Amino acid sequence: MRRRDFITLIGGAATTWSLAASCAALAQSYPSKPVRVIVPFAPAGPADVLARLLMSKLSQGLGQQFYIENQAGAGGNLGMGAAAHATPDGYTIAVVSTSFVVNPSLYPKIPYDPYRDFAPITLAAVSPNVLVIHPSIPANNVQELIAFIKAHPGKYSFAHSGVGTTPHLSGEMFKRSQSLDIVAVPFNGSGPAIQSTLAGHTPIGFTVLTPAVQLVKDGKLRCLAVTTPKRSVALPDVPTLAEAGVPGQEADTILGIVAPAHSPQPIIELLNREISNIMRQPDVVEKLETLGFDAIVSTPDEFTARIKTDIVKWGSLIQSANIKIE
Repeated sequence: MRRRDFITLIGGAATTWSLAASCAALAQSYPSKPVRVIVPFAPAGPADVLARLLMSKLSQGLGQQFYIENQAGAGGNLGMGAAAHATPDGYTIAVVSTSFVVNPSLYPKIPYDPYRDFAPITLAAVSPNVLVIHPSIPANNVQELIAFIKAHPGKYSFAHSGVGTTPHLSGEMFKRSQSLDIVAVPFNGSGPAIQSTLAGHTPIGFTVLTPAVQLVKDGKLRCLAVTTPKRSVALPDVPTLAEAGVPGQEADTILGIVAPAHSPQPIIELLNREISNIMRQPDVVEKLETLGFDAIVSTPDEFTARIKTDIVKWGSLIQSANIKIE
């Protein structure tokens, strides 16, 4: 080996070692100050509740405050735009929900690129949507409901929590897969939507699980199916749509954690490890189950793959159903 090549080799090895040492030191010293956590929704919603539970645990474990900053508006777009343009130093992270993967297809323009602007840290929790009906509807299962709607074309509607929400998209997917003549009626949130179904005004509803659970247990609503691949712990006797004879309808609400793109990889890995450990804790699992969510442990790569899959899936449905928000 020539002397110049040898020197170059040694220099490259030294640089690599130096970089590795710097990364290790960065991870060991993080966090050295409070960490801002952007929640792109109003307080008290599912994303906010998860964030406060999770960040309280992170604060205890890492010795610095992870503080919540609610930046609601435009279906989560305002907060995610702020997160996308934050300094990528590990001291700003964000909680994302399904709107993160739906909005790129739903809005003509959004202030972030889900691929380019973020580094996924982890998927943290998922919750099914549910198909519920008022007891006045003479159907005890999904197949009976399909037959009933087809026998009364154009006479029934389904309530959902807002244009582009996963309950809306679940309903549209169900409607289109079964060629049903039924009208989608949007409400400002799952609470008003399920109250309309409860009152019989829109006697069929697609909603997130949480506000439906007690009404179903009390017999005030009939739950025919959940939209996830497996049954919900909260309603173990309710079949999945696939079990009910309507496969290919999987849809859930996701909650995850991301950082601005180019945030230090050692910090991404550290946060993933810490959050994964938290999501395994029995009290966290129990608390999330009361909210209708299942705790999830995932790697950054697994969450990245889920984001890509969901963007394509929901984009295709939104385009084919011509769903838009101007």
